[in-house]
Amino acid sequence: MSGAGDELGLSHILRAAGRTAVAWRNGGGVTREVAVHPPGAGWDAFDWRVSLAEVTADGPYSPLPGVRRILTVVAGAGTELTVAGTSRLRADRYRPLAFPGGAATAGRLLHGPVVNLNVMLREGRARATVEMVRGSRRVATEPGSESGTGADGGRSAGQGVLVMALEGRTRLSAPGEPVVALERFDAVWLAGARAAAAELGTDGVAAVVTLSV
Repeated sequence: MSGAGDELGLSHILRAAGRTAVAWRNGGGVTREVAVHPPGAGWDAFDWRVSLAEVTADGPYSPLPGVRRILTVVAGAGTELTVAGTSRLRADRYRPLAFPGGAATAGRLLHGPVVNLNVMLREGRARATVEMVRGSRRVATEPGSESGTGADGGRSAGQGVLVMALEGRTRLSAPGEPVVALERFDAVWLAGARAAAAELGTDGVAAVVTLSV
């Protein structure tokens, strides 16, 4: 897992302010990478990748053969997707939508620009669940039945949980560590036994992305 941030015990804080915007070739928006595994992996080498995309115009999506995409609109009204020429899928705010990255896909904005949380998974090499959380809950870092922890708390293994603040005030606490306050689109990477006891609280909405390889 990689991303610009600060260390806090077994947590890696990924501040929104530290991300670089990369413009799309078609001029329809920009993408900011949040985290990727393996660290520093490019488009042809990642197992999984999490990013935020600011979409300002209708248009086609870049084809990604062998990649599964989970898209969640986290700002704006929503998008209508045409997948493989026939499927029309409505992507509303805070409703994760999965589709094959290799299929020809185009998006039509419903009522103005949107921001999408994109989780990309190399098929056969990575899995993920994406949940929208309101209120409070304990953050479990074990994807399915896999522990996914190693000497570095699971970072190099690419297994753990990414928590991102989407709306309102979000706080994350873990035993023996100070409370982490997250502003909008800030994120925290959690892995390891201590982080498994982390508590998430929000008066708005937060995303919990559980990743495994």
